[in-house]
Amino acid sequence: MTTFVKIKALYKSLSLNEKKLADYTLNFAADIRQLSSQGLADAVSVSQSSVVKFTQKLGYKGYPTFKLAIIDALNDEDSATQIHGEITLTDDIYALSEKLYLSKVSVLAETKSINGAEFFNKALQLIDKAKRILISGVGGSALVCKDFSYKLQKIGLFCIADHDTHVQLANVANFTKEDLVFVISESGETHEVKEICLQAKKNKCKIISLTKYGDNPVSIHADVRLFSVAERDSVRLSSILARTSQEYVIDMLFIALTQGSAEKRKLLEKTNAAVAKLKQR
Repeated sequence: MTTFVKIKALYKSLSLNEKKLADYTLNFAADIRQLSSQGLADAVSVSQSSVVKFTQKLGYKGYPTFKLAIIDALNDEDSATQIHGEITLTDDIYALSEKLYLSKVSVLAETKSINGAEFFNKALQLIDKAKRILISGVGGSALVCKDFSYKLQKIGLFCIADHDTHVQLANVANFTKEDLVFVISESGETHEVKEICLQAKKNKCKIISLTKYGDNPVSIHADVRLFSVAERDSVRLSSILARTSQEYVIDMLFIALTQGSAEKRKLLEKTNAAVAKLKQR
């Protein structure tokens, strides 16, 4: 059911202000693509809270998802024309920008909501205590692994993130209970990552997982489970939003580690100074 059909179906049950918003949406839908929630409120002469309540009455979490649905309805395209998520072949650069922006904002908000502070704190403790850290992932997740390893190395932590899963497994085979394995898998079902978890468990290593939400073949082995938002497999060019979610988690951990240690902050300053000196040459 498109947004326009929803509005028409619910029209009689709407309040006076909601009917004003409904009329504007039905008559000037294209204008909404360029309006903020406050802009729409001003255009209709209602409060911003009325806009939010109106979108929620239609079944949306808030104005951003409502606006995205309006864009979709205007495009009136079926899934066969989509090239990534809600982005279609007929989107102009503004619509593409708006959809990608709203999708990323939504993913970041969802990632924040599914990771409680206690789990971040437990992960920080394990990272801080580890003698050695191996960060494991394949495909798009491997890029996030490498980024995380660079960040941890900057603050003096012994960290490995090799792209070759055979090398990863060989390293874990020599790990002990003093070491940590941090695994990243969008699906939580990556065979290679699961095998690395099994080897880590055998050696009594601590494990932190970053996967899609819930129990899966990777997360069930973890001492601490962190979650990212997985993209639906259909209609996507790459794991764009999944990496946005994963990067949010690793950046949270990196910043918190740096924030909580004067020694790590000094090490970070030294690495930044060394790079800055090189750039000056």
